[in-house]
Amino acid sequence: MPELPEVETVCRGLALKLLGRRLQHVEQRRANLRFPFPEGFAERLTGRRIESIRRRAKYIVIDLDDGNVLLVHLGMSGSMVVNEKRPGLLDRHDHVVFDIDNGTCVRFNDARRFGMMDLVPAASLNDHKLIRGLGLEPLDPAFDGLSLATMLKGRKTSVKLAIMDQRLVVGVGNIYASEALFRAGISPRRRAGTVQGERAQKLAAAIKQVLKDAIKAGGSSLRDYVQANGELGYFQHRWKVYDREGEACRICGGPIKRITQGARSTFYCPHDQR
Repeated sequence: MPELPEVETVCRGLALKLLGRRLQHVEQRRANLRFPFPEGFAERLTGRRIESIRRRAKYIVIDLDDGNVLLVHLGMSGSMVVNEKRPGLLDRHDHVVFDIDNGTCVRFNDARRFGMMDLVPAASLNDHKLIRGLGLEPLDPAFDGLSLATMLKGRKTSVKLAIMDQRLVVGVGNIYASEALFRAGISPRRRAGTVQGERAQKLAAAIKQVLKDAIKAGGSSLRDYVQANGELGYFQHRWKVYDREGEACRICGGPIKRITQGARSTFYCPHDQR
């Protein structure tokens, strides 16, 4: 599933092409994705001008000129790709097609259909069932060692699972949790509540930096993820531990190990992470 850097990359790519443009025509090609589309979805979007494109957690938030927001989640296999013109033949997984007033076209393609789209009044976005209860943005200035230590204090779960808890901090998925913990020198097995003081400061800084580095590289492409221009991300070539089981640690030379936490694979160096 695309994580924060991938969603942020898509938002920035869409913004480059779509800010200030109007949705000249919207084609909804099926009744539902993960959830049914809202009633009158295509008709309500047609003619609207795009005021801003931003991200909340792993959601794309598109502000429209009528006071509504188009809320999008890419699911596991979704993509939003901008084409210079509408293709003559659409893919069978192109479920929503947005024709823009300058002749460009955006296709929402989702083979597994775990993505979603909803239309929400901007004033009530924070009360939406998928948005309320989300934690702090890790790239927000308010996210630092002190705020992270406060979140983790008293928690008995592993620190890896804690920083992936969207109720605490959003967008730090499996890949970037492993990478950030390696950069901070913290074992993923460590009890979350013991990450205080200097450890919390190192981890907060590592989370911020690994996310920024991944965004700069266009995210990580595993199976389905592509940027808004259709290109792959490149951060997977810079992973230090993720998916490197048995390979040499780039610090100590010892083998990278894999364990399972919360039904997800965790990769780490047992020598350099404590």
